[in-house]
Amino acid sequence: MVIKWRKWALPAAPLVLVLLAATGCTDTPDPTGKPSGAPPAPGASTPVARVCANPEPGPAQAPAGAVTVDPAVVGDLATKTTNSPPNTTFWLRPGTHTLVPEQYAQVIPKKGNRYLGAPGAVLDGRKVNQYAFGGPATGVTLRHLTVQGFIPPQDEGAVNNSSSDGWVIEHTTIQNNSGAGMMTGARQQVRASCLRNNGQYGMNGYKDGDTIRGLVVEGNEITGNNTDDWERRRPGCGCTAGIKFWAVNGADIRGNWVHDNRGAGLWADNNNNDFLFENNVLESNDGTALMYETSYNTVIRNNTIRRNNWVGSRRLAERGDPFPYATIYISEAGGEPRVKARTNKIEIYRNLLENNWNGITLWENSNRFCNSPANTSTGYCTLLVKDTKRCAQPAIAGPPLYDDCRWKTQRVDIHDNRFVLDKAVVKCTVECGLMAVLSNYGTYPDWSPYKAKKVSEALLHKQGNRWHDNVYVGPWSFIADDPGQKLDTLRWQGVPYRQDKGSEFVPKAGG
Repeated sequence: MVIKWRKWALPAAPLVLVLLAATGCTDTPDPTGKPSGAPPAPGASTPVARVCANPEPGPAQAPAGAVTVDPAVVGDLATKTTNSPPNTTFWLRPGTHTLVPEQYAQVIPKKGNRYLGAPGAVLDGRKVNQYAFGGPATGVTLRHLTVQGFIPPQDEGAVNNSSSDGWVIEHTTIQNNSGAGMMTGARQQVRASCLRNNGQYGMNGYKDGDTIRGLVVEGNEITGNNTDDWERRRPGCGCTAGIKFWAVNGADIRGNWVHDNRGAGLWADNNNNDFLFENNVLESNDGTALMYETSYNTVIRNNTIRRNNWVGSRRLAERGDPFPYATIYISEAGGEPRVKARTNKIEIYRNLLENNWNGITLWENSNRFCNSPANTSTGYCTLLVKDTKRCAQPAIAGPPLYDDCRWKTQRVDIHDNRFVLDKAVVKCTVECGLMAVLSNYGTYPDWSPYKAKKVSEALLHKQGNRWHDNVYVGPWSFIADDPGQKLDTLRWQGVPYRQDKGSEFVPKAGG
């Protein structure tokens, strides 16, 4: 995207209360793993996934048949892994386990290996080893282990650095590593784990040259990531988040506590599809809580989202930037019936958004499309056009390429949410409390078929984007097309925008 998140330092925030207001969903597990029952109104109380402070301990004794790993022997884990057959279970004794002091020394699991940590078992890279676990093996399991102190390069991860398939990471703490805490492969499951204080990402959902399918991220605590402040080191890189997802097809992101990350909380970027974000608590992240960019077909429901974007948006607003940087930010992403998924829309419903800097922004960059120099996803095209070079004149000026060469913000359905804003809580003395749908004036490149207001008119009036049946508490304003012109509720609901039919507006927070 043209407008990338920028990052500013913020002192670490204190841990919030154990019990936070969250939402539920029928037959969907909450962060504790208990059934949530019938769906309550947004804001009902649900325990949060506070697993960093209270990790579940591993087995105190070696399971039958397991290979015991001795922390007093440097490199014992890697050596015994090499000397054992596939499908071996390893039990790491209490204490700090290390690898030999070489940059590329790491554990290379075999297919189906299982690594179980006893209470107090830590694998420490000591800021010497780049990777903890890697290699091509599938079906590897890590449980009850702390992995820390590894130094993978930018965009690489300490755990599963080869993005191998079918890994299961449960009750594991991955902390204080450079780069990403972990990478992901297809059918990876990450549950009840603590991903904290890693240099770039808690997890980087990326597999070089391939699509990741069937990802589950459930009941984790994801906090304090991007300690190396990558947006300052590489302005506009778009390379930070608690978790970043790239080209993932099919993901369930449920019951996680995503908080106090120094950038975005969750960010899906570039040809993701078929996501479900539900029953998460997203709070106190410096940037947006949830960004869905150049991607397709997602459900965002029953989440509690509070106190996000106070750092990034405040700084920009104080500089006079009128753009409505959002808490839920939909950027060149939309529903597409031709791409198979559990929905053919972007559905945002039954969420509580409380005291964030802004609300929801739907944005589409007129100059960003396949084969355009303004496309920051260089070399990539939409899921509807495999050959980027086809998106050129004269063919792009007519059907089907006129529509299919562009990531379109379309078929976004925003309903039955509760938006609460108290400016005294947010300490907002400049512009905040915005809900927006907008595009820029098309100018580039010279051969673009999307110049002037073509994309803006389509976004506002032809692409099926709707707010309706929501509740607004507090001094909310609305933007349609022009970031310098705020609309009141009457103009937002009236001709020509016709948004928020059936919605309720309560002028004062708490009223």
